[in-house]
Amino acid sequence: MPTALCLMAFYKRPMTLAGQPVTSTKVSSSDREVLVSVRNLKKYFPIKKGFIFSREAAYVKAVDNISFDIYRGETLGLVGESGCGKSTTGRTILQLHRATEGHVFYEGEDLVQMRGNRLREMRRKIQIIFQDPYASLNPRMTIERIVSEPLLVHGIGDTNSRRKRVAELLELVGLNPYFADRYPHEFSGGQRQRIGIARALALDPDFIVADEPISALDVSIQAQVVNLMQQLQQDLGLTYLFIAHDLSMVRHICDRVAVMYLGKIVELAESEELYTNPLHPYTQALLSAVPVPDPEVEENRQRIILKGDLPSPANPPIGCNFNTRCPVAVDACFEIEPELVEVKPGHWVACHRVV
Repeated sequence: MPTALCLMAFYKRPMTLAGQPVTSTKVSSSDREVLVSVRNLKKYFPIKKGFIFSREAAYVKAVDNISFDIYRGETLGLVGESGCGKSTTGRTILQLHRATEGHVFYEGEDLVQMRGNRLREMRRKIQIIFQDPYASLNPRMTIERIVSEPLLVHGIGDTNSRRKRVAELLELVGLNPYFADRYPHEFSGGQRQRIGIARALALDPDFIVADEPISALDVSIQAQVVNLMQQLQQDLGLTYLFIAHDLSMVRHICDRVAVMYLGKIVELAESEELYTNPLHPYTQALLSAVPVPDPEVEENRQRIILKGDLPSPANPPIGCNFNTRCPVAVDACFEIEPELVEVKPGHWVACHRVV
């Protein structure tokens, strides 16, 4: 059987995006091993006042006491409005931002407590794909220098072996190894993101934070990059935290989805469960904005328009963070902060109206 037909056996629910087929490789929900466990994670950024004798007057609560697990081999989607703390969550998990409080357990070891060489060794297993393929690549370095830099930093191999590894990585992400001597400005956005993916794979990691990896790309290129990431997950056994705004794409490629609002997770469930049975009012409003590829359904369905602006994370509301915009808020929402509770197997919600 041809290779293309063999690969198609793994894919579910064929989907197209601007003419490009998008494949799905979701994992089973049974017998899963926890790879990353986030517990009570907080990341506060200080707001300082004063020029000479500056002091910390307040804090921006970018990530505010969140907990969730990521299973080995799965893709966990993280969605929400701009400024809700998605990217900060990903960077804090990797300790690119040092956590204010909480724990991030990777294979049972707490990344928050690690320092120096121990954390440096752990970074070989955890990597990131950045959002902007134009800003994340050094314009003064060749592609070979960019992709081989992780190997050089960790002292892996000699010059010849690193050059060979770069050629393998470029071929793995669908680029010609002869491009290694070129510079980033000679490539398109999609090609640059492939280079960023190659760099993330250089140390053979197990877990990758994909920080909106397709949002800066043309729609016609997005499907190609997503297909590449899905194929690499199959071939290399990768685990993804997939941060994105495109809810249609998240539904298709993610096994589970977590919804963030103002630094907190308000709902977490299996992908199909969340999209077919959203329980939190904020999740319902987000999903109502997703276009439906059926003119009759799209014309007749009800949109949920949220009123008001997103509150400042430096001064969040008392009680539920969503109470200033929630169309169904009750008195308890303005007094008591709701806990994230499992209302049905695998479906977690933080809402007084649901629990």
